[in-house]
Amino acid sequence: MVLQALESLSDREAIRALRTNIAWKVAAGLPLDDPGFHPTVLTLWRNKLRKTATPRRILDAVRGMAAESGVLNGRTRRVLDSTVLDDCVTREDAIMQLVAQIRRVRRLVPEVQRAYLRGHDYDDPARKPACDWDDPADIDRVVTLLVNDALEVLLICETLELNQEQAEAVGLLALVAGQDTEPGERPGTWRIAQRTAEDRMVSTVDPESRHVHKTTSVYRDGYKAHIAVEPDTGLVTACELTAGNVGDAQAAPGLLADETGPVEVLGDSAYGSGEFRQHLKDAGHTAVIKPGPLSSAVPGGFTLDDFDINTTKRTVECPAGHVVKIRPSGTASFTKHCDKCPLRKHCTTAKKGRVIQLHEHHDLLVEARQQARTTLFQDTYRQHRPMVERTIAWLTRRYRKVRYRGVDRNQLGLAHRCAAINLTRLVNLGITHNGTTWTIPTTA
Repeated sequence: MVLQALESLSDREAIRALRTNIAWKVAAGLPLDDPGFHPTVLTLWRNKLRKTATPRRILDAVRGMAAESGVLNGRTRRVLDSTVLDDCVTREDAIMQLVAQIRRVRRLVPEVQRAYLRGHDYDDPARKPACDWDDPADIDRVVTLLVNDALEVLLICETLELNQEQAEAVGLLALVAGQDTEPGERPGTWRIAQRTAEDRMVSTVDPESRHVHKTTSVYRDGYKAHIAVEPDTGLVTACELTAGNVGDAQAAPGLLADETGPVEVLGDSAYGSGEFRQHLKDAGHTAVIKPGPLSSAVPGGFTLDDFDINTTKRTVECPAGHVVKIRPSGTASFTKHCDKCPLRKHCTTAKKGRVIQLHEHHDLLVEARQQARTTLFQDTYRQHRPMVERTIAWLTRRYRKVRYRGVDRNQLGLAHRCAAINLTRLVNLGITHNGTTWTIPTTA
């Protein structure tokens, strides 16, 4: 499994390598004439591992070797980052998701097969609905027929006792029918919604895959691999796989859960949320995280840092010298002072005037922006934070696309991949066994 993860091979490719590659035979401790085993054995053992209390035992074993060797002794920096892993299924649009899921429910629930559905021939798996895809009106016609078919199927299933697999399929159909469609102009008609549903599912084949936005206009479909790395050695100290739309700061606390003492945590602005900074403070860690940029209502105008905010006295003073109280809701309103204020054109475009909404962790965010301007922060950040990129390069080499469906299966795959990377790195650092313990030269 470690060799398979290291070279990103399928089960069949891994067994072929085990049968024909001398290096694999030596690594596995097998004689040259060993015939190997059937590829499904790897599938069996992955399934067994996932069901145990310690599914990441391979990664834990490699981390145990690193701990025993002392390679991380005194190294208390951890760099956090994430990278996108593409899913292994074909993206489906709203129409094909409806068709695919209705087909699946018909296959699982015999009672639905007897229903008269008008939208499509669901018995033909290769055929798409007949439609003039250049005509919006005809697309709306097809959407209406498919959604009404889905509603008919859901109505039939309401009266049935379903097993778990059937219930999950029906629930997924209800989700698909509602996430991308909305009522049309005439009663009983439906159309593609003019918005994107929050947490939108991109495929019925892999319901846990999600859109991953790299920029506001560029996105991919799949998962996010989150890792914590010791920057000097490049060793992965923790990893986590989530759906693609999970924010970096949301997954970050889990990457530090196994740390036994305070560490210095480095990260880009994606980790700069007030909630995560508070988590680090409560855990005794030190944050060296790039703060996000402040925006101004007027280009080149005043930002939040131009206001004197005192959270102890609960007051805010604006650049013009006006002082207002912070309300219990966390807002501070200058509307009564803005009409005749000579600095208004540099402050706000709101008709009623400037209203400030304070963040729950305002003081921590201000402190972070002040820290980022210091020479110590900039030197530390520039020296150590970029080192995570080499580990991500090792991670994604021949591994940009996951091999399995769902978070759990790919979580195990990521753990095996990180174990293989760590083991390779330890070998390159010179790890040896002296008969008693694992050791690494002090110069590593």
